[in-house]
Amino acid sequence: MLGKFFNRQSQTITSAAIVLGAASLLSRLLGVLRDRILAGQFGAGRELDMYYAAFRIPDLIFNLLVVGALSAGLIPVLTKSLGNSKKTWEIVNISLNVLCFVLVLFGLLIFILADWVMKIITPGFSAPDIHIAANLTRIMMLSPMFLGMSGIFGSVLQSYKRFFLYSIAPIMYNIGIMIGALFLAEYFGIYGLALGVVLGTVLHMSIQLPAVVALGFKYQPIFDLTNTEFRKIVKLMVPRTMGLIISQVNFLVVTILGSTLAAGSIAIFSFANNIQSFPLGIFAISFAVAVFPTLSQLAEQKKEFINTLSLAVRQILFLIIPSSALLIVLRAQVVRVALGTGRFDWQDTVLTLETVALFAFSLFAQALVAVFVRAFYAQNDSRTPFFIGLISEIFNLGLAVMLIKTSGVAGLALAFSLANILNLVLLILALHYRMGKLDGHQVTVSVTKIVIATSLLVLVAQAVKYPMEQYFGTVTLFGVFLQATVATVAGGGTYLLICLLLKSEEALLFINSFKRKFLKNSILPEEIIENDKLV
Repeated sequence: MLGKFFNRQSQTITSAAIVLGAASLLSRLLGVLRDRILAGQFGAGRELDMYYAAFRIPDLIFNLLVVGALSAGLIPVLTKSLGNSKKTWEIVNISLNVLCFVLVLFGLLIFILADWVMKIITPGFSAPDIHIAANLTRIMMLSPMFLGMSGIFGSVLQSYKRFFLYSIAPIMYNIGIMIGALFLAEYFGIYGLALGVVLGTVLHMSIQLPAVVALGFKYQPIFDLTNTEFRKIVKLMVPRTMGLIISQVNFLVVTILGSTLAAGSIAIFSFANNIQSFPLGIFAISFAVAVFPTLSQLAEQKKEFINTLSLAVRQILFLIIPSSALLIVLRAQVVRVALGTGRFDWQDTVLTLETVALFAFSLFAQALVAVFVRAFYAQNDSRTPFFIGLISEIFNLGLAVMLIKTSGVAGLALAFSLANILNLVLLILALHYRMGKLDGHQVTVSVTKIVIATSLLVLVAQAVKYPMEQYFGTVTLFGVFLQATVATVAGGGTYLLICLLLKSEEALLFINSFKRKFLKNSILPEEIIENDKLV
């Protein structure tokens, strides 16, 4: 009975996004707690700079070899083979074996060359710091192996529209890192953090494996590079991987530039990025992941494809625009609650909240890039997002080099935001050129209502925040948390009320998903609900 619940298939895009979003919320809360523990124990100093710098190479390997294959190739191919279980599991086993083989080779190579690589990406570090960062990298090179296997299992679950255990996996990952920070670091120092990362990836994989086995997966040592479906995956992943190379080079350059700034700059950039990723992961990525299998199945049905994409875009904007506004209004409170403990002082807080604000104003663009990129992947086109991403990343790097001279780490965040806005504009233009109208009128109407409601949200949140700030101050965790909570509830309640008064279809659809799920009734016309179905 419990197994059926965990492995139950989602029926609509919004209900799938709710499952993913709820799990992402818990995962992100644990992520905030994780960062608070790290900030309190180590502060925004060179130790955390080494830790985050050491992440770059394992992340690079994982994104190039795993994310490229899964996001661009594996899911679209799997969704078209679900009627033939033998074919499906053959594709999965070939992908699993080839990926593991390649990851082992790269892992051995990086293990040997770690010191040399870290000298290149952290030129501002001292020789002892470079050596420690290299050893951290060696330990964390185990993580791409487990995340690679987990990524394939997660792609299977997404293709079968089993989102629950897939959504739980990041929670397990954060738990592993927290164990490393709280317990392993006590015995192994900074190396305990790296061991916690590896533990988190093992948990990430282990939670998904039983559900995949329940669907019929049995491991087979198949290594057939000539398999037609596998070759399709490779063909689709090459441009996507090239795009990820550009993206990962960007993060490496950020690390290089950050290592030349004041100590703690890399940590501040990472902390601020994690905070702005909180609403991004809960709302945007949840909808993008939920809609991707459906877009893949509707790739040949233009009208239905555009309707489904439009719905996803409007639902994302309905959630992400007010979230970014709240994050900007309450940035000081959010940073203090998330990180303000131990060795993380007020100067660290000011630098971080400035960086968070510059990240947050582009949240709408980051969110929509996630879904528009998947719209191209669903049409078996990973080349267009690659070339657009290349242009955006070149713009990002050039701007970052100029801005850090006057703005320091905040300049890195500003360049990142402007590049994402450029990326979104180019993706929309490219898709419009290919498909014609993209339901722009409906999106414009929805955004107008969302912006009106968000403006009132900002006014209410500000009106609530200032008197509470003067009364409770910004010293105690309780006082700061209470300010943020009350302002969020008051502003969020105002936003939802105004949206309902304006008869926002997105607000009604979101509420409807809860009513259908828990009360088994609906408040919307069937034609609106139809666009939300997972086909």
